[in-house]
Amino acid sequence: MTRSFWLSASLALLVLVLSFADAYDPSPLQDICVAVNEPSNALFVNGKFCKNPALSTANDFLYSGLQVPRSTANPVGSTVTPVFADQLPGLNTLGISMARIDFGIGGLNPPHTHPRGTEILLVLEGTLYVGFVTSNQLNNTFFEKVLHPGDVFVFPIGMIHFQLNVGKTNAVAIAGLSSQNPGVITVANALFNAKPPISPEVLAKGFQVDEKFVEELQKKFWYYN
Repeated sequence: MTRSFWLSASLALLVLVLSFADAYDPSPLQDICVAVNEPSNALFVNGKFCKNPALSTANDFLYSGLQVPRSTANPVGSTVTPVFADQLPGLNTLGISMARIDFGIGGLNPPHTHPRGTEILLVLEGTLYVGFVTSNQLNNTFFEKVLHPGDVFVFPIGMIHFQLNVGKTNAVAIAGLSSQNPGVITVANALFNAKPPISPEVLAKGFQVDEKFVEELQKKFWYYN
């Protein structure tokens, strides 16, 4: 995979995200607003504290290393590398972010939601089976597709979705999101690894299973990728 392809793919994805970003994060009230941990001599707006613009540098708007493959040696076989405002301070208040997702063979990015952002996914390598489920209002309709390099798929804000590597090689995808902090709720982890635990009675009735089955699930190690 050439460096020029990576750059072109990433830039194209960010342009697409920009088209719907303002619908969810309030528009910035200034030209730039670089995140800074020290609030002294700073202004708080819709995001993190802002560095004094006069002190900002080009490095505040740079993140390097997204071309580097990440290890997928974990229980789900995938690794998400986020580029949010925490990793790239210059994103603060701009309403966009992105992530690299690496998949081992059979790797899964488990069912999850982004409560504050729509996701647009570009496959760079491999073959991914993806899908999302709509809300009760639309009878939990399931949309699914098998994606190949160059394919783009959109997961609407708040919808439960996943990506599974169904190819015979590793896979790589780039995700653009319409928020600098879209949030992630991994469904299984949220339900069975909540702290403190959700009552087994509640989950047993909700899933229409035995309480002992729920208790066994709550004892498992739940991995966050």
